[in-house]
Amino acid sequence: MGLLQTVISGQRLRNNHAHIVDSLGRDIVSGAIPSGETLPGDAELMARFGVSRTVLREALKTLAAKGLIVPRARIGTKVTSRESWSLFDPDILNWHFEAGIDESFLVHLSEIRLAFEPYAAGLAARHATADDIAMLERLAMDMGDTEHTAETHAMADLRFHLAVAEASRNPFMRSVGALIEAALVGVFKLSSPSADLREIHKAESTHRRIVDAIRRRDADGARDAMEAVIVNGVERVRAALRSA
Repeated sequence: MGLLQTVISGQRLRNNHAHIVDSLGRDIVSGAIPSGETLPGDAELMARFGVSRTVLREALKTLAAKGLIVPRARIGTKVTSRESWSLFDPDILNWHFEAGIDESFLVHLSEIRLAFEPYAAGLAARHATADDIAMLERLAMDMGDTEHTAETHAMADLRFHLAVAEASRNPFMRSVGALIEAALVGVFKLSSPSADLREIHKAESTHRRIVDAIRRRDADGARDAMEAVIVNGVERVRAALRSA
């Protein structure tokens, strides 16, 4: 299940391993367990979660792989500083949203999108096939569907942006999907356009401009159109935060 779908549905995997990772990860990202603190010992954590040492150790390995903790000989398992965290990891991004996000967090996400997505749109203008362009056209048109709920509009938006990354034919661009998804989660949670028909039509038209530029093989135009879409999303989020 993707990050956006998880936020929309509120559902997560409920096995013991996932529960431990989710619980400790949320505590670390929220600051309930601050950086530099030593986690409780195995016996205490095993009792807290009602699991075996094997299950606990596997969960701790998962958290260590995400950069959140590091074992120290004769000291215990320490929580690392934020600079060590794998911030593109979908779980860590989701825990940030659960802990409560501010404008700077969303702006930072958007700045990273601006570093990648306009260039991906430019690459798509060079490499997209006729089938790619037809798909992008359908996805852009779908964003103008006035029957969308906030949830379905967010998913339509995500599908479009992931399709642009795919059409770039750069595997590294395709791999930043979690980052794109996280940024769209922020827009979904704070400022979905689905309640305003003018915003629905604007979303369709701005995304169609990206497709039109890709169809013309206009790399500069595709980059500019993608940048405008991302900046508009930032402005909507800032407005929502100011009015909250």
